[in-house]
Amino acid sequence: MSSSLVETVDVEAPVAVSWTLWNDVAEWPKFLSHVQKVVPIDNRSFAWWLSLPGADKSFTAEITELVPQERIAWKTTKGVEHAGVVTFHRLSDTTSRVTLQIEYNPQGFVEQLGALTNLDSTLANYDLGEFKRAAEAAVPGV
Repeated sequence: MSSSLVETVDVEAPVAVSWTLWNDVAEWPKFLSHVQKVVPIDNRSFAWWLSLPGADKSFTAEITELVPQERIAWKTTKGVEHAGVVTFHRLSDTTSRVTLQIEYNPQGFVEQLGALTNLDSTLANYDLGEFKRAAEAAVPGV
């Protein structure tokens, strides 16, 4: 069974600020609640360690598309089956919209339950709220 989610957040920060925060994989654990650590392997690959309800997971992913201040896409190369894209949209000079889309293959009862009950979307929405707070706090002069 394949699952997907799409969540969006509007951020009171320019696209450049939102992009810079998301483009630094080492920052992800600060706003992605289930991500324990992300370590760059090279300029296109990185290792993730996740702590999810009922399971800890690790996997390796690679950047499949990188368009500065527009989109970052990735897919796993080892471990769980997962792919995602984050897009950045300029709403004004001081506001951006960030959209997260993830496709994954839930493994085990807990992950399948999360997909069926939309708990995964709730978690993604929470994480985007944390991202919003971090990006808005990073706006120079605020």
